[in-house]
Amino acid sequence: MQQPLASIPSPSQGVVHLGPLPLRGYALMIILGVIVAVWLGERRWVARGGTAGTVVDIAVWAVPFGLVGGRLYHVITDYQLYFGKNWHPVGALEVWNGGLGIWGAVAAGALGAYLGCRRRGISLRAFADAAAPGIALAQAIGRWGNWFNQELYGRPTKLPWAVKIDPAHRPANTPDIATYHPTFLYESLWCIGVALLVIWAEKRFRLAYGRTFALYVAAYTVGRAWTEWLRVDPAHHVLGLRLNDWTALIVFLGAAAYMYFYRDRTEIPEGAVGAPAPETEPGSEPETKSDAEPGSESVAAAGAEEPAEEEASEKAPEEEASEKAPEEEPGEEEPDAEASDDAETPEVADAEDEAEQDGEDAGKDDGREKASTGAEPGEGKQ
Repeated sequence: MQQPLASIPSPSQGVVHLGPLPLRGYALMIILGVIVAVWLGERRWVARGGTAGTVVDIAVWAVPFGLVGGRLYHVITDYQLYFGKNWHPVGALEVWNGGLGIWGAVAAGALGAYLGCRRRGISLRAFADAAAPGIALAQAIGRWGNWFNQELYGRPTKLPWAVKIDPAHRPANTPDIATYHPTFLYESLWCIGVALLVIWAEKRFRLAYGRTFALYVAAYTVGRAWTEWLRVDPAHHVLGLRLNDWTALIVFLGAAAYMYFYRDRTEIPEGAVGAPAPETEPGSEPETKSDAEPGSESVAAAGAEEPAEEEASEKAPEEEASEKAPEEEPGEEEPDAEASDDAETPEVADAEDEAEQDGEDAGKDDGREKASTGAEPGEGKQ
């Protein structure tokens, strides 16, 4: 087969030396993927109102469960590599040599996440929605571990982005062909696209209640089915399809069904963020926030006194009208009616006495004049 003009070279060794510490490239990619997933999941969780550190705490449960589940899935589906003719059961524990099944990792990781969520008292659905894009990016990074191990590549190809495989890692039926489809690169790019799709769709369609995670699962399975179709590594076949293709189909249908049946659920599940309630000392009362200036009464007290103030203001004019005396000159007071009558009685009596006395005197004078003139009293006056 004619060699392509360009290709992606494979690393000369699968070990990365971090100073004096040798680290398998496969393990390094897994570690970097976990870090990115936790970092992005934490940011998304806090942005939704969750407590900082929650994703880290749950990752302590989910990551070990995921690694164990991924390894078990690989060993069960490829048991002939460890328990076949070349009996090598110890190899089932050598995770650094590659071999993690994504389906087992997701299933067991979900179990670990469930236990962690129960301990924190939060919703598994809400946590899964927050973690979905980070998990996709972790897969995108982790797939480069296959490049370090020169494994899980696709069919022979002359495309300029073909990956070059060393003779020791080539298939037995194509020992002279050096370049193959870089399925690790295809799946890595696909997972990055899935992460971006999930972030966009969540905002665009207000996905919630686990539908964000379901979209991630459904989108990933489509790309995984395509890369499985390109791969040439040994695998079990059922009805002409690789076992992973059947798994991808079943998982896709389950995720699509979940999204359909919960398509109208947009609310956040109860206990989504699990924020702890503020602690108060025994006997103390919760503080009431007030917008009033320092030193003024609280809003609640002011609101309670308003009805009393209004009632008092309504009664005030009536009371003032009945109690307020007419305006008078300073020092003058209006005497009481009975008191005034009593006070005037002596003066009136004196006036009457004087009038009677004058009348008697006038009568005497008239009598004298009448006697002397014989005229009626008052006739001589003009």
